[in-house]
Amino acid sequence: MPDFLLELFSEEIPARMQAAAAKDLERLVVGGLSDRGLMFEGAKSFSGPRRLTLAIAGLPAKQPDTREERKGPRVGAPEKALEGFLRSAGVTLEQCSKQSDAKGEFYIAVIAREGRATVDVLAEIVPEAMAKLPWPKSMRWTAGTTRWVRPLHGIVATFDGEVVPFEFANVKSGNATMGHRFLSHGAIEVRRFEDYEKKLRDAHVILDAGERKDIILHEAKQKAFALGLELVEDEGLLDEVAGLVEWPVVLIGSIEDGYMDLPPEILRTSMRTHQKYFALRKSGKEGLANRFAVVANMIARDGGREIVTGNERVLRSRLSDAKFFWDQDRKRTLESRVDDLKNIVFHAKLGTQYERVERIKALAGEIAEIVDGWPVSGVDVILCKRAAWLCKADLTTSVVGEFPELQGIMGRHYALDGHHEPTVADAIRDHYKPLGPTDAVPNKTYSMIVALADKLDMLVCFFAIGEKPTGSGDPFALRRAALGWIRIVLENKLRLSVVGLVRTILEREMHFSVEERAVGEEIEFRREARFEKTVIAQSAVRGKISPKTKSLDDELSSYREWNFENISSDILRFFADRLKVALREKGTRHDLIDAVFSLGNEDDLVRLVMRVEALQAFLKSDDGSNLLVAYRRAANILRAEEKKEGVEFVGFPLVAEGSPREEKALINDLGVAEKQIAELVAKERFVEAMSVMAKLRLPVDAFFDNVIVNAPEPELRRNRLLLLSRLRATLHQVADFSKIEG
Repeated sequence: MPDFLLELFSEEIPARMQAAAAKDLERLVVGGLSDRGLMFEGAKSFSGPRRLTLAIAGLPAKQPDTREERKGPRVGAPEKALEGFLRSAGVTLEQCSKQSDAKGEFYIAVIAREGRATVDVLAEIVPEAMAKLPWPKSMRWTAGTTRWVRPLHGIVATFDGEVVPFEFANVKSGNATMGHRFLSHGAIEVRRFEDYEKKLRDAHVILDAGERKDIILHEAKQKAFALGLELVEDEGLLDEVAGLVEWPVVLIGSIEDGYMDLPPEILRTSMRTHQKYFALRKSGKEGLANRFAVVANMIARDGGREIVTGNERVLRSRLSDAKFFWDQDRKRTLESRVDDLKNIVFHAKLGTQYERVERIKALAGEIAEIVDGWPVSGVDVILCKRAAWLCKADLTTSVVGEFPELQGIMGRHYALDGHHEPTVADAIRDHYKPLGPTDAVPNKTYSMIVALADKLDMLVCFFAIGEKPTGSGDPFALRRAALGWIRIVLENKLRLSVVGLVRTILEREMHFSVEERAVGEEIEFRREARFEKTVIAQSAVRGKISPKTKSLDDELSSYREWNFENISSDILRFFADRLKVALREKGTRHDLIDAVFSLGNEDDLVRLVMRVEALQAFLKSDDGSNLLVAYRRAANILRAEEKKEGVEFVGFPLVAEGSPREEKALINDLGVAEKQIAELVAKERFVEAMSVMAKLRLPVDAFFDNVIVNAPEPELRRNRLLLLSRLRATLHQVADFSKIEG
């Protein structure tokens, strides 16, 4: 069957956009073919600095013919209805047949469509797909309105070896492309993917980005090995460099010895971020070697000597600046820089970085006192607070100003240079972690405490000023902060109360000043909070309140409590949502997290996960699944009866003499189980609590099988509804079973 070849040839496409663009192009074209009934054997996309390529194998020469039967109005229907049907179907009345069913006789239109030639369909689909490519950034380069990532120079589009004719951005499709910018000359005519790929390789273009990556990695390792060195592998840099070259050639350059006393992070960042060089290290040893690997897009006549010399010269310039900054920064101690944070605004409503550090310092001290003894011991609160106090000081240094990605890392070097304890230095470095799902979690005591304080301060402060993440944006990376907090807490098994710490921050930071102003019967007061930096008029929370019945101090206190509760509950719900994401890969059910959270008294994440895991294991058993069914039956009956009578059934059922034995048994078993479950939950023995619940399955089943809940006698009926209420309350000691799905 015929094949389709598409190449979009342009100016250099940013490396970070290439792979996604190739996949998007494949998705859009393949989707268009599928929508039009064209099936194929396979599709593969390729990306490079100057071209996106799509090859589709096994396309038919034309669309399949289609035949559709469309049911119309009844025979004898109004003329307008019949005309509308014929017009929409594109047929005449003579072309319609008649059919009968139980409702009468009606018209049937048979619509037959002959399939179009695939080449015509492709000429329609491809320009549409090109126009829909979702580039992160695009540009216009002609007088028209068409936008694309970079100026488009050529389009190759062939089907079964022949050109698919269309035009996009004033560029007509054809069968000619170009090879390497410097190592090839003249146009290259192609017909099918096989000769296209071969001719490009002959013209020094390797089409497959994966192959380019393999070549770079292999050559870099081999050349490093020849020098007795190892390549410092960097997957992100490898992806980027593979998108910058069409014909990769690895060369080795040297770093002057005078720069080797710079911290290795400065060396690597200078090479990686600015120059796209790979660092090398001595085999089996830490620390960098005075060599680097650069990937050229050129076969040089001199073997690459001039290319290496030029890159060494550029790197020398970069490192000279970095060394100057490093030497200048060390002339001041890290602690002397803390006051400079007063000149750096963290957020207009949240003050300076200095104020932020003061908050982190206080919170870190409180967390240190909580975790001391469990799960860690011997925590020096003074050292912990010192690490928090210094954690942002490196933001004022010249090196971090030049290399923002080194914040924290440089703070550690400056702390060690100032003879601070290694644990303090490590906490300064690690308090930003984890930066993503694959980043390591701090596991040293002071590191994890300062990291927790930093992240929770961000969350509470931004929630307090109303800057919450939305479905379309999270400009302050609060989701990442919450996930980081969760990972640190769970992986280090830290027993912390989220609500307690949130309240601590709010009570310390939200200071109110009151101005009484009589407006009729309404009290109006002003709230001044450090979070807002402005005085905001706030009227009474619960509407008009007479000064005769409630004092302004009472109203302000009530408002503060209302504010604390709202912010705390918002943050706890936010943590619940992030916890679902964090536990998804472990196969933990999101509805069980909701079931435990909804009880309203669980904000210790370690304990919560223990409860969820025990509950999930219980529900996988026969006893658990059957008890869930019984719970739902009881809850549905209660809900219906409570709605009908407008009351909530709360209380203890009585054991009457004439009650069926199944009712008596369930009342007794519930009394025992309720007490046992409460004791086991309090001791965090959740698996054993589930075992007690499992024992309720048989008496609950027996009750529903042999007892009529809605008995005709009012007292019996009420007593049995109270029994179902006790069943619900007993199970809710573990989780809200109404939140459990399936």
